[in-house]
Amino acid sequence: MIYNNLIYILVVLFILSTRAVPAEPQLPAVAALLFFLLKAAGYFLLARHLFRRNRQAGAPEYFATEQKLSILAILSFGLDIYLLDAAYYFAKLPLAAALPTITQWGGLVLFFGYLCLMWTAGRPVYANVFGRRHGVSAFLAANLKINLALVLPWLLLSLLFDLLQFVPLPALHALLAAPWGEPLLILLFFLLLLIFFPALIIRLWGCTPMPAGPLRQQIEAFCRRHRIGYADIMLWPLFEGRLLTAGVMGIAGRFRYLLITPALLETMTPEEVEAVMAHEVGHVKRYHLQLYLLFFLGFGLLTQLATYPFLAFLLNSNLFYQAVVLSGRSPVTALTVASSTALLLLMILYFRYLFGFFMRNFERQADLYALSAIGEAAPLIRVFEKIAWLGGKIRDLPSWHHFGIGQRIDFLRQSEADPRCIARHHRKVYTALTLFVVAMAAGAFFLARMPAELLEGAPKTRFAEALLLEKTKEEPTNPLWYHYLGDLRFTLREFSGAQAAYEEALRLDPANPETLNNLAWLLLAADDQALLDPPRALALAQKAARRVPVPAHILDTLATAYWANGDRARAITLERQALASAPDNRPYYEEQLQRFRTATFPAPLPTPR
Repeated sequence: MIYNNLIYILVVLFILSTRAVPAEPQLPAVAALLFFLLKAAGYFLLARHLFRRNRQAGAPEYFATEQKLSILAILSFGLDIYLLDAAYYFAKLPLAAALPTITQWGGLVLFFGYLCLMWTAGRPVYANVFGRRHGVSAFLAANLKINLALVLPWLLLSLLFDLLQFVPLPALHALLAAPWGEPLLILLFFLLLLIFFPALIIRLWGCTPMPAGPLRQQIEAFCRRHRIGYADIMLWPLFEGRLLTAGVMGIAGRFRYLLITPALLETMTPEEVEAVMAHEVGHVKRYHLQLYLLFFLGFGLLTQLATYPFLAFLLNSNLFYQAVVLSGRSPVTALTVASSTALLLLMILYFRYLFGFFMRNFERQADLYALSAIGEAAPLIRVFEKIAWLGGKIRDLPSWHHFGIGQRIDFLRQSEADPRCIARHHRKVYTALTLFVVAMAAGAFFLARMPAELLEGAPKTRFAEALLLEKTKEEPTNPLWYHYLGDLRFTLREFSGAQAAYEEALRLDPANPETLNNLAWLLLAADDQALLDPPRALALAQKAARRVPVPAHILDTLATAYWANGDRARAITLERQALASAPDNRPYYEEQLQRFRTATFPAPLPTPR
């Protein structure tokens, strides 16, 4: 359940991080609010219906219903962010301008609001399943505490980076600006968090020390024999302590806690409890907690490595621009949706399959450690059989982060009968880890050598053209956008398209000297003979030169137009005036003068200037 919630929160954080605050919302505020309230009411009614349908079911059915509704909450949250532009309203919160993290915190509050609706609807069923009734406030607080632990590291990290911007230390800002600065600070933050965070979590979850007695003494003796340091052994009141589970938190002995639920202590024999703790100790001995940090860093590297090539491919794809036209959406919106969808899919695949593969096999390694530590598989097998029986038909239930209980039992029996299975499994895990580390190192190498100009050239210009076309649709009477579109197409040597854009700009603003000048130059410099028109170019250039004083580049266009029309003397006189007013560009104007003296139109001209 906790692992699933972690994935849900990662998806939510991803949605928040990939949606920029819009300048204006897509829908009027009243319409957006009405749609949101109707959607939230529908979500609550659906949640109540699904829970009531499973009123007499057990814990597996309760958690399955929570899982479905959590996924639905993510989808509804996505609509709030991408359609209703909730980030626009969160950005209006106090201090949000100075601390952008507050905007994203508002998004998290919104998502947890959906979860609160779900928990409120499921509270009566929870009481039936777990045998304890709570008031609404207490029930919501208990669930929020469980999930807050999953999101708290991100909350603290994002706030830290916002506050660092106000620290008056130039060296710190230089570090943050360096390509490796931010990742380094994130790594240091998480290392510190792994050390000190468990002490905060056990208080947040309401854990209490396991009472003194023979069973605690047995666990303590086992830890001493296996040289495992820990701060304390805690009772874990997860879901009223009725879940049969245990856990370990912390990479440093002085800050490590062993967790065990009261239900597991009540249900298992002392020998079986020791087998459970041996499994948890196995995670420590095999450094699984440290390796989990490596996988999170690996995902960060993977996203960095995939982002630029994907954007370059997308921005250079005809299919993308066809989709922009067919959808009628802004190119920026289309790019955000496409890239966010791709990265979201990458995240799901990474954690569901690659991370899930290692989690399942790490659990199996911990099982094998318990087998070797206890000396036989029977105690741990009995634990699994009891969990399967008390959980209700979950012996063969698949899981993305654990092998099924039946599979774990079969593998323990197989390994006990043939110890070579143990060595084979460890080789499998360490071979996979080696391949992962090699892939990470290769990824880091390629990322460091990835050309900075990957998104320059054709991808950048094509996207700019799409943005300008969108602007001409939004503001069809603004000549500026047509002028810029003509400039861009001229740069791309799309002369017919550039001429059409300039003509539309002149229709809207007939006296604009820059548009007159640029169209005149196009009619002189185009490599399409059908577009060359020296007489009209001269008329346009003369009109552009009516302003006083005449800029050098307009004088140059006028001089070129006289030359193209056969008046070399006038052309040379005007070009000398241009040179006098812009001496910094002497090589260009001298080249023009030489052209006017020796060449005959049409002759190649600089395109664009």
